[in-house]
Order: sequence, then structure tokens, then C-alpha cells
Amino acid sequence: MSAVTDASGGPVALARRFPPDFAFGAATAAYQIEGAVADDGRGPSIWDTFSHTRGRTRNGETGDVACDHYHRWRSDLDLMAELGLRAYRFSIAWPRVQPEGRGPVNQAGLDFYDRLVDGLLERGIEPWLTLYHWDLPQALQDAGGWTDASLADRLAEYAGIVAGRLGDRVGRWITLNEPRTHAFIGHAVGRHAPGGHGWANGLRAAHHLHLAHAAAVRAIRTVAPEARIGVCHDIAHVIPASQSVDDAGAARRHDGAMHRWFLDPTFGRGYPSDMVEWYSSNGLLEGLDLAAVAGAEPIDFLAVNYYRRERIADVPVTPDWGIGSSVLSGVGESTGNGWEVWPDGLRAVLSRIQAEYGTIELAVTENGATYPDAIGADGSVEDAERRSYLARHVAALADARDEGVPVNAYFVWSLLDNFEWGEGYGARFGIVHVDFPTQRRTVKSSGRWYQELLGAADAR
Repeated sequence: MSAVTDASGGPVALARRFPPDFAFGAATAAYQIEGAVADDGRGPSIWDTFSHTRGRTRNGETGDVACDHYHRWRSDLDLMAELGLRAYRFSIAWPRVQPEGRGPVNQAGLDFYDRLVDGLLERGIEPWLTLYHWDLPQALQDAGGWTDASLADRLAEYAGIVAGRLGDRVGRWITLNEPRTHAFIGHAVGRHAPGGHGWANGLRAAHHLHLAHAAAVRAIRTVAPEARIGVCHDIAHVIPASQSVDDAGAARRHDGAMHRWFLDPTFGRGYPSDMVEWYSSNGLLEGLDLAAVAGAEPIDFLAVNYYRRERIADVPVTPDWGIGSSVLSGVGESTGNGWEVWPDGLRAVLSRIQAEYGTIELAVTENGATYPDAIGADGSVEDAERRSYLARHVAALADARDEGVPVNAYFVWSLLDNFEWGEGYGARFGIVHVDFPTQRRTVKSSGRWYQELLGAADAR
């Protein structure tokens, strides 16, 4: 198959390729949509600090208001119901629950999520809860952040608090969102909070994120034994940029660093030996107890975020990028931020996980694209490119299911245009347009396409 995976027949025909209980949904993250950063006892997070630091984000933009979801959650849930969402993936803001990241619980923060979960269930929408989507309480960062091994205990304490309050109604739990992105983009190259540098620093953060995931799984199971628990890894479809030996080696290292360094420990294999050898030869693993990740806590499902294919070329190793690889610009069709559009990569990634790690339930918890939105004179938003992107990726997902891959959920990223981390408000991924000065929501044509798909799925 090619980048133009067949999505002919429209949303009705596509819906017929999925079982009646398939969980079609949309995803968001707390700091990207909630706003209200100082309301009701919420403490500061590393993203509050990072976005308020000069030069860190596009145009100095912050998540102070974002989509104002904290105040508009009821109407946002009504919008989800209108679209026909069967499931909603959201994250808990750790500093809203524990302002200092440890110790006393902020009951007002927990109350917000209590109301949110009840509101979802009242509308027939299944909550999928992510515990940690990168917004570490600043107080914990001041004490060392993810470079400090004690953060595993802190995440476990927080997980137990949230599960103790919501575990009677939330069945799906994701401990961490994209630990490799948080570790390397946040701690090795500095483009995300907390803005750290050095590949050894990123590897140290990654190691402690592994340990924290396992501790959180144990904590959730203690207070919510019926919970189904997973972790979310972002996985690209990686190929060498050329047929050269050097590029093939770089692609292998890139996959090892970005994917196998996280998947292998998740599935109880410890760190991949080829990457241990590579990092050790470059002096990047000093002080880490590598054996500590070997005994992984079993998970019930794997959450997968997929966006693009990556063509990898060999480049020199640098202190901030310790794997000697470079992701080249996409060829052919690309999204608004230059990511190569390759829908069949989603099928390939899901099939690869099953082939290499065994049969486990999979959920696609993020998939989407940013493009410039064209707002019509009547206020409508026509986004044909995003609509096509989604249609072809859902078709690729159906192809994976046809091959026997047990994937049972799909979440569009994102429900709303939002604060897109370092890109501020300049990258719009939503199927719902947000006019940030007025907070007006307008369902885009991609959202109406998704609504039609879900309506056809419900009519089966």
C-alpha cells in the first residue's frame, strides 16, 4: 500500500469495517486546553514556567487561558456528545490535584475531575484517563524533576490519590503520555519543558519515567483492581533515507532510541542490548541501574500515538542528540508542520508491535494533523486536507484489523485547537476550530466527517 491508503466509499462504508463496540473518540491534554492556571488552588507546573520564559514558545504564548475548558467543560462535553464520541481521552493536571506534587490533596482540583467524569458518563462517553501528560508540578522540578529517582514514588502517590477518587467510574488508565518525547525533547534538546539539555540527561529522565510507570501501575491496581491500565508510546514508521550502510545503521539506532528503548522495557525485556552498547561506548549511561527496568509490571493494553513516517539519515553525534541520526524533511505530501503523510505507516506500526511483542490489545490514542484553517464568510471551517488525512488513516487502521491486529480504539488528536506546546497557538490540530479571543467553537468539516463516521458506526 502507499501513502494514499484507500478510503473510498465514504464514512458509511468505512464504519462497516469496524465492530459495533469499537471505541471511536478524541483526545486532549490538561495544560493544552484547561487554562485557569491559578484557579481553585492549582499550583504551577513546569509548562507554566517554561511558557513564561522569554523565547521558549512561539510569540511567547502560554496556556494560561488556552481553551478555557476548566470553565467551559459542560458545553465542551455537550459538543462531544453532538459529535457522537464514544470515548474521550483526557489528562489530569497533577498540580491541580497536588499543587506541590506531594503531600496535601487539593480537593477542589479532584472535584473538577469528579464532575468531568460524571458528565462524560451521563452523556454515554467512556472516560480514558491519562495520569501524566508532561505538566510536572514546578515544586518537584525544583527538587530535581525527572532526573531524581524519587519521582517514581511521587507519581505512585499521585496515581493512588486519583485512582482512589475516580477508579469506581474510570475503567481505562494510561500512566504516561509519550515518555520518550518528554525525556528527550524536554530534557535533552530543550524544546519542551523543563528545557533541559544533554542526551545523558534525557536518558536519566527516561529511566526514571520507566520506574514511575511501574510504580503507578502498582498503585492503581491497589485501589482500583478492576482497572485496565496501559502506557502511551508514540511510534513513527522509520525507514533509512537511502540504501547506504550508514543510513541503515542510523535508522536502526533511531528506532532503538525512540521506540525500542521504551517498548522493550514496557514488555519486560529490559533495555535493548544494541542501544546499551551504543550508549555505553559514548559514556551516556553512567549512574543508571539498567537492571531496574527488567521486571516490568504487566499492562492490559498499549496506547499508541502515530503521526508520520520518518526517513533517517546518518549524522555526527552531538551532546544533545546522542544517536547520530537526523529526520529528513518529508517527501511528497506533508502536513502543515512538514510531517510526511504516510497512512500505511499506521498499519505497519500496529502490525510490527504484534509481530515483535506478541498479541496485546492496542489503542490508537492520538492521530491527526495540523493544517492552516480557511474560515469562510459564513464562519464555516473547510479543512479538506485534515478530513482526507483522517479518512486515510482510519482506513489504514481498518487494514490492520483485517490483518488480525487487536486494535479496539481510535482517538483523533485533537478534539479542539489548543495550546500546542512550543508552537503556541500557531499549530491547529483540532477537528473543532477555537477562536481564542472569543472562545467560540466551530466544528470543522473534518469534525463533521468524523461525526458522520461515528453516526454510521452507531447505526450498525
